[in-house]
Amino acid sequence: MNASDHNTEEKLALVSWGWVEQPASFAASSLQPPAKPTFDWFLPIRRWLDAVHVESPALAHRLCRLIPSQCPFERDVKLFGQTLVHIPPLCKLNPVYEEVVALRFRALCYLADDCGEDISQYC
Repeated sequence: MNASDHNTEEKLALVSWGWVEQPASFAASSLQPPAKPTFDWFLPIRRWLDAVHVESPALAHRLCRLIPSQCPFERDVKLFGQTLVHIPPLCKLNPVYEEVVALRFRALCYLADDCGEDISQYC
């Protein structure tokens, strides 16, 4: 069998332009137009939070105090000892939740690794 029998050059060209040959099971879904790209309003805030470098102990301590370790919105509404309503944690609905948690983690790592401090008070 020869490589030229499989038209390898054409497949490589299509892959380089973003076209990938899909198996037969996905043939029906490939007929649908691609989804329209949506605008992410929070992308500048996400990038800014990801770009924050924790380089001072004062900033790291402040971040660890301001950003809670657990979601503060989860509650049980009780009346006379009976649970009426359970409010689930809503932090995952926050569009920048992952970046804020990552920033707190970077601050904790800075305090533990670079400063050699005990971070058990923030856990």
